[in-house]
Parts: sequence; structure tokens; C-alpha cells
Amino acid sequence: MVVMATTGSPAAASGRRARDLPVPAGFDMRDHVSGIGAHLAGPANVIMQLSWPGVGYGVMNSRVHDGAAMRRPFKRGRTTFTYLAVALLGTDEDRAAFRREVNRQHAQVVSQPGEEVEYRAMDPRLQTWVAACLYYGTVDMIERMHGPLPGAEADALYAHCARFGTTLQMPAEAWPADRAAFRRYWADAEAEVDIDPAVASYLMELTRLRNFPPPFRLLGPFVVFVTTGFLPPLFREAMGLPWTARQQRRFDRLLRAAGAVERRLPRFLRTFPFNLWLADMRLRRRLGRRLV
Repeated sequence: MVVMATTGSPAAASGRRARDLPVPAGFDMRDHVSGIGAHLAGPANVIMQLSWPGVGYGVMNSRVHDGAAMRRPFKRGRTTFTYLAVALLGTDEDRAAFRREVNRQHAQVVSQPGEEVEYRAMDPRLQTWVAACLYYGTVDMIERMHGPLPGAEADALYAHCARFGTTLQMPAEAWPADRAAFRRYWADAEAEVDIDPAVASYLMELTRLRNFPPPFRLLGPFVVFVTTGFLPPLFREAMGLPWTARQQRRFDRLLRAAGAVERRLPRFLRTFPFNLWLADMRLRRRLGRRLV
């Protein structure tokens, strides 16, 4: 069940600083969670996130090997989907528990003396950028598959998606005040996009599924096509990925078809596998097992 923050939240009543932004009562994030869309758009979002050097080098050079995408892709996928499920659909207790586990890992991700790029996974500024990419990708996926959201619904979704960052170290006040402020933030943040050849090569290895066993790599060309379609032009050009008008038409038809299929599914299938990974995380908590 989605926990909806309101101006009458316990934090506000006690005078404590609210971790999350208030979300209008009645908004249900489950109406906007798409398992199909997340699988299609996910690789492009990873490229967007890692386009800032501090994020790109932090992920590429991370010494937390048990969760590295190149070494343990299935575990990395589970952890990523679980984080998104907890951030969007979890309770305050779910998010606090997962935050503690992620912090334990992130504390180890810090640049060493002499490295070309400085980074620190606990940096709220980098986390704000990652959250911004996740929100941008969420809205882009929804609109491509189902069309634009009504204004009030779009505003509520925007406030709720601050949890992409506040579930970790991003303070609520770091999230741009509204969607217009977000557009200004995004325009400024694009100036820091800088994908050098080393990061680009690493990202293409992931996009082509080279970190997965050979049978999965057969999907590589399709993943590259869909990923290129989801990337905004700036990121596409930074990766050196060509794109034609014909490819755009094929991409648009694919997403319209995916949206038509999704609208006919019951909610528990539309939100799969997010609902699965949220249930898995809660079971792990009860059994005292590691969450990450």
C-alpha cells in the first residue's frame, strides 16, 4: 500500500523536518508504475545517470564488487528494482530499512587519491541528479506509452518522485519546487553531461548485455535500439549513437503497442516485478537477511 505524505504528516506535527515532500491525498503511485516500461527504459536511464562523471566513475570504479553490474548482473538488477519499488511503493519503515543497507554499500564508494575524477556515492548533489534522471525517465516513459498526464496528476507524480532521492541522502529541499523549476534545473544540469570514452565503453558493454550469460546477449541489438530511442538527443550524441527518422517511427509504434497491452492488464501485472521485489524485501527483513 502506498503511504501518502500530506501536510498533516507526523513529522510536520512534531516540528521535525519532513524527509519527503507532501503529496496530495488520493494520489496512488501504483497507477503509474510500469514493469514493461521500466524494463524498456531502464538501460537508457542508467546512461543518463552515469553521464555525470562523478556518477559514471563512481559506478565504474566501485570497489563494492558483490553488487557490481559487470560481475553480478542478476543481483544488481534485483537490488536496483528493489530500490525503485521501496522508494515509490514502500512505507516509511521500508525505506528507512533499505536506506541503512544502501548506505552501508555507498559509504565504500569514494574516489581514491590520484583518481582522475572525484566522486562520493553519499554526495546529495549526485543523488539529486540520479533522482532527476529517474523522474525524467518515469514521465517520459508514461507519456510515450499512454500520453500526457493531466496537470494535477503530473504535479502529484512529481512530488512523489522526490522519493527517488529522499530515500537516500537528498534533502527534500534540494528537489526543485515544482515542474517548472525542475525544467530549469534539468537545463542547467545538462551542462555537466560529459561521457568520456572509458565511461561510454562501459555503458555500451552494459547496454549490449555483455555482462550477462551468452543466451541473454541475443537481445543486445534490441536493447541498443530501445535504449537509443529513449535517450534525449544530448545523451544520444554524447554516446555517439546514430538515430534516424525511420528508427523513431519504429520506436514510437513499439511504445504505443506496449502501452495498449499494459492498459489491458490487471494492476498486479502492470506493477510486476516491483510488487514482487517489495514483497521479497519485506520477507528478507522479517527473516533477518541482507537487503542489498
